[in-house]
This record gives sequence, C-alpha cells and structure tokens, in this order.
Amino acid sequence: MAVPFSVLIKDSPDGAALAAAAAADAAFRLRAALSARGRARIIAATGASQFEFLERLTREPDLDWRRVEMFHLDEYIGLPIDHPASFRKYLLERLIRPAGILDYHLLDGEADPASVLRSAGDAVRRTRIDVAFVGIGENGHLAFNDPPADFATEAPYIIVRLDEACRRQQVGEGWFASLAQVPDTAISMSVRQILSANAVLCVVPDRRKAEAVRACLEGPITPAAPASILRAHRDVTVYLDRESSALLDPGLVARGSIAAAEDVWRVPTADGNS
Repeated sequence: MAVPFSVLIKDSPDGAALAAAAAADAAFRLRAALSARGRARIIAATGASQFEFLERLTREPDLDWRRVEMFHLDEYIGLPIDHPASFRKYLLERLIRPAGILDYHLLDGEADPASVLRSAGDAVRRTRIDVAFVGIGENGHLAFNDPPADFATEAPYIIVRLDEACRRQQVGEGWFASLAQVPDTAISMSVRQILSANAVLCVVPDRRKAEAVRACLEGPITPAAPASILRAHRDVTVYLDRESSALLDPGLVARGSIAAAEDVWRVPTADGNS
C-alpha cells in the first residue's frame, strides 16, 4: 500500500529567516545520514535564490563535510569555468570550498556532453541521494528542466534547450549582460533523478518567483509547470518568504501542507517502489 505523501510549506517573514530555517533543516538531515551510515550524499542547486541559504548552511556547526558527497544539478554547455555564470565556479566558491567538501561531481560544460552525461549518470546512480536542494525558476523550471519538462525519461542527466523565459531570468539576475550571451543549451539532472532523492528541500525567496510558486503549488501537476512535480514526492519541504508566497491562497499557507490527490503521477524510487 502506497504511503500518502505531501509537501510541507514553511513561510518565513523574509529571506534571511527563510535561509536560516532551510539551512537548519538541511544540516539536521545531513547529520542524521552521517550518524546512520557514516556518509551523506546531496544535490546542490545554484542561482541567486540560493545565496543566503548556502552561506548559512556552510556555517552550520558540527557537520563533517569531509564525509559528504555532492552532485551538481545543471550547467551550461560551452561556458568556461571562469565565466561569472558558470555553476561549477558558483559551487566551488559558495559551497565546496567554504564547507570543505572533498568528494564532489561537477558537470563540465566544456567537455564532450555525451561523456559528461555518462560519467555523471554513473556516479549519481551508485546509491541513493539523502537530500536534494532545489529552487523554482521564474518559469517554474526545476533544475534546467524548462516547460514542457520531460517527466518520463529515466536518464539521470539530459541535454536540454533553454527557453527564452529561463534565459531572460539569467540576464535579470545579472549573470549575463544580454540575452544573446546566454547559452541556449545545458546539461540538467532529470526530473525523475531529482525526485529519487530521499528528501527534497526547495528554497524559493523573492517576489519574482511568486507566480511560479502559485502555479506549481496550486495548479495542476503538469510539464507546463515543471516544479509542480515536487508534489509527487513523499518528503518535500518548500521554504518561502512573504514575497514568494504572496500569491498563494492564505489558507494553504496557514495550513502549511499539501496532500497529494490519489491520482497524482507517482515517481518510482530507486528500488522500483512508488
């Protein structure tokens, strides 16, 4: 018999409080994995929305990052690692080096994409991920799975074409000076691979994300709103601030959870159960 699943919603007064709460939750889960098995595996998100969260997480006490293995959500194809928008550069500067992570897998956007897909996929499939850190894009994307997202592929990493809304977000966040500079293809972890993690923590501050948050949490579960598929997982916590939750039904925010409907598409776990 399937276990009912739901999304927990944690609404904070501002971005700083959101980051503190999400970091404390993430650290608790990592300590639990380290205590139980001696190792922990994470998926790390990037982007401006993750700045405060990662800064707080790397300062969490009593967390042995030397025993944490990190995987990378996405990377632009063809972008050098020294470019300001490189997600490899981002993770090295904002997570890997500050935390002291020794075991990490970065997606090399300058290498042969087929080789990167193969090597990254083999590594991430070795055993279960304890917790995935993700965000929600302004167009509702999950990693670089833009709408309409592929909910069916079993491949752990895929090559995707970025839509214009996603590329405009990158300009708006200051990573690129113009739309023409933003690559139109990327390597992304697939939807099914993200949702194969034991737990997902979704960190979404800022008013610019409010429309996407409403579509993904209140609308139908659909490839047109990729992050809506988070509602098909048993252990998801969405961290919002007053700006990103501004368009949600106040009753939903007050209740603090979403119970999935019985006919929601179920994502198989790594052991084949749903």
